[in-house]
Amino acid sequence: MKKILFAAVHMDVGGIENALVTLLNYLVNKDYKITLVLEEKQGIFLHDLDNRINIVQYTPSKCKNILIRKGINLAKRLYFTLKYKNKFDFSASFATYSKVASFVARTASKNNVLWGHADYLALYKGDKEKVKEFFREIQYEKFKKIVFVSKKACESFIEVYPNVKDKVIFCNNLIDYKKIENLSNENVEEKKDIYTFVNVGRHDELQKKLTRILEASEKLKNDNMNFEVLFIGEGKDTEIYKIMAEKMGLQNKIKFLGVKKNPYAYMKLADAVILSSDYEGYPVVFLEALILNKPIITTNVADALQDIKGKYGEVIEKTTEELYKTMKRFIEYGYDIKYKFDPEEYNRDITEKLEKLINNKI
Repeated sequence: MKKILFAAVHMDVGGIENALVTLLNYLVNKDYKITLVLEEKQGIFLHDLDNRINIVQYTPSKCKNILIRKGINLAKRLYFTLKYKNKFDFSASFATYSKVASFVARTASKNNVLWGHADYLALYKGDKEKVKEFFREIQYEKFKKIVFVSKKACESFIEVYPNVKDKVIFCNNLIDYKKIENLSNENVEEKKDIYTFVNVGRHDELQKKLTRILEASEKLKNDNMNFEVLFIGEGKDTEIYKIMAEKMGLQNKIKFLGVKKNPYAYMKLADAVILSSDYEGYPVVFLEALILNKPIITTNVADALQDIKGKYGEVIEKTTEELYKTMKRFIEYGYDIKYKFDPEEYNRDITEKLEKLINNKI
């Protein structure tokens, strides 16, 4: 039985953590012996992990005394190295930004992979030097392969690092479509005679730009449109959004539902899924919407032009005006999905690539 290790930060609600649960549960059922190393052994997704997965905590010291902190962390690194160096057949740093996850994955196996969940050139607004600084910090050059979950993210990385394009692999996230279908049947509330949009994700204005949805909703309210928007999720900017919604008089149009472990029942109730982000890796919510046969309105992020536009929804420019016009069109005319999404075929392509990656054949 091959031993594999994944490193991450925590298992709180989030797209990366959701994708990791699905991936690990798939792999453990393929008879891999899995170890998951977390900086913080917390998060509601912990309970969704198969109990055969061994969870190890590696938490660096945050002591304010620099000398003490460095001494403790040096001891932790030495202990981990002595115990786990090259003891695994495959390892991956699944939390791209984490220096701890990078160290853990590089130490655990020579067959190691760095997972990328964002278009970093878009994240840093085209500043290649900032992208380079980010990847230097996590010592990207010491990984055997670098995986990105969207083709656009791959292309952006290669634009910054053309000399390492042979190490870069596109591999989208697995999706547990049966679980999503089953959970979507939970009875949470009655469907109303009103056009309902749903947004699922972290409340972080820098990336998600949820103010676009609020501003577009204010315009729709002024047009006397019959609609509502459900926000599922929380974050550092939640209170700001709530204050904005109140000032705009959107109390009857916007509902903040908080974090939901099962967002799928609400997505099933909705008429459309909406994203307003400036950048994304590959939104898991795209796949969830496709499985639940819900049309999507999204800004031009990740592989939306290739995967969504004209098939499963509309891809718009990153402006409030474009969002407002498209939401209004959906309310007035609806949207007919042009294709039937096949989750089995989607997963099959990914699992074949994963097997090759783990067995060092790609």
